[in-house]
Amino acid sequence: MTQDNQADWWRQAVVYQVYPRSFKDTTGSGIGDLNGVTEKIGYLKRLGVDAIWLSPFYPSELADGGYDVADYRNVDPRLGDMDDFDRLAATAHEAGIKIVADIVPNHSSHLHPWFREALKAAPGSPERDRYVFRDGKGPNGDEPPTKWVNHFGGPAWTRVEDGQWYLHMFTKEQPDFNWKNREVRDDFLRTLRFWCDHGVDGFRIDVAHALAKDLDRDDLDDYGVMSTNDMPADGSHPVLDRNEVHDIYHEWRREVFNRYDPPRFAVAEAWVRPERQYLYASPDDLGQIFNFEFAKADWTFEAMHAAIAEGLACARRSGSTSTWVMSNHDVPRHASRYALPQVPTDEYHQIAADWALRMGRTYREDRALGARRARAALMLEMALPGSAYVYQGEELGLFEVPDIPWDRLEDPWPLRSDRDRSTKGRDGCRVPLPWTAADAPRLDAPGARFGHGGSFGFSPAGAAHEPHLPQPDWFAGFAVDVEDADDGSMLNFYRRVLALRHELQTADTSCAWLAEDRPSGARDGADGQPGGVIAYRRANGWANITNFGATPAVLPDGDVALTSGPLTDDGRLPQDTSAWLRLE
Repeated sequence: MTQDNQADWWRQAVVYQVYPRSFKDTTGSGIGDLNGVTEKIGYLKRLGVDAIWLSPFYPSELADGGYDVADYRNVDPRLGDMDDFDRLAATAHEAGIKIVADIVPNHSSHLHPWFREALKAAPGSPERDRYVFRDGKGPNGDEPPTKWVNHFGGPAWTRVEDGQWYLHMFTKEQPDFNWKNREVRDDFLRTLRFWCDHGVDGFRIDVAHALAKDLDRDDLDDYGVMSTNDMPADGSHPVLDRNEVHDIYHEWRREVFNRYDPPRFAVAEAWVRPERQYLYASPDDLGQIFNFEFAKADWTFEAMHAAIAEGLACARRSGSTSTWVMSNHDVPRHASRYALPQVPTDEYHQIAADWALRMGRTYREDRALGARRARAALMLEMALPGSAYVYQGEELGLFEVPDIPWDRLEDPWPLRSDRDRSTKGRDGCRVPLPWTAADAPRLDAPGARFGHGGSFGFSPAGAAHEPHLPQPDWFAGFAVDVEDADDGSMLNFYRRVLALRHELQTADTSCAWLAEDRPSGARDGADGQPGGVIAYRRANGWANITNFGATPAVLPDGDVALTSGPLTDDGRLPQDTSAWLRLE
């Protein structure tokens, strides 16, 4: 690999997201740890990934799955220590795998030393200025400064003993930093350098669009604090996607990223309007942004085609590459989403499907259909220019676990809501991975779905503690050892796709639609939606064809390199199937 290629490794990388607490437990605590990730580097190497993204592993009371950080330059002792992190980074690098760390700059934990100092200090003090404190409204200041509701429901402001209020766009345990404060900016520069010096190759930036805030205006109640529906196109929202947020990232680029060889990169988690994504992905900014339009898209020609077109347009405008993702720790697993009815019920109809899924209510989940579509979607995604993110367990074809008992849930959504009206949150995609089928939990009652005693190899045999989230009995059929021995499994399919991707892709990130790319016009697609064929070509003649319609599609002339399912007897591409070709 040349130095230029080393510097640009992230532009077309396959990045595997590790949710550490649910990946592999080596201590028997029931919580995954850094040594568990190190232990499985060989598994990830064989899978064919270029990098791993570690979700937060910092000290935290887990008010929000680790995204409430108490110490940005340390490891949660339940997950290991700095020596364990250094060993993980060294082992990954020896295997040719890069490390991407999650940075949470919008807010800290309320246990962070700075916030504790702020609570002890007086209003207007330097300690308070690191966070967003304001006087309340009303004659006694007993009304919050705005009517905003936080991301998980409930007020976005909490009052402290001396009467002031602090802003938290998420839980009350996650106070928002004041990014107008120079001390905050300098401390995060130190944090970024710290992890770069410990072997981190890049960063995923949590809530990247929310750092810059303007609360000195009279129209704050006209906006929702976490609503993208009222986000203006000119960057003037009071707390979301403000133009000056890019001043922060330009400084990160100048003062940190570009001072390392090779330069570091970052990918923005920024739920912004598609036409403003390019600002975060530009070379003088973070470098990339997740294409969440692709993650949100239903399994229809129109939705997928639009998401791809928007991602490619953002890449052209930014001068970077797109970042494709179907699942992560915040959304229901795509194998389940694609297995649900795709018929619109509202403006963004998947919300209704997800609602039923998370609640564990009766819903029609066709797992055979979901798996077939997930295979086709993987090939559709992996042939696109840019980086692609794989969420742990999707390579096993895992479905959502929607029926976790209420008393075992950890996510803030269900814990802060009325059970009859709330979703069950995001725990259904965060259940610890199944590694070995023989170590299945014992089912204690007829009809039970969750048992005790075993952990599918997530924890050591005889562990004193059960996994922090319960694993369902059906995980046995998805365990790594079972799929490893089955040539037709989802795991071995992922291995073939990623290996062939590495063989076929070149540094040229151009992409062109083929003549075969077209909607069918007939309503023979998913659940009565218009069908069609998505067909595009990379520079070296590598082409992807995906058929969404009931009528089998004729493939263009070329050598078929791989398909997500069998072709028809006359060589055509069935519905919900993708093919990769080497065009003549």
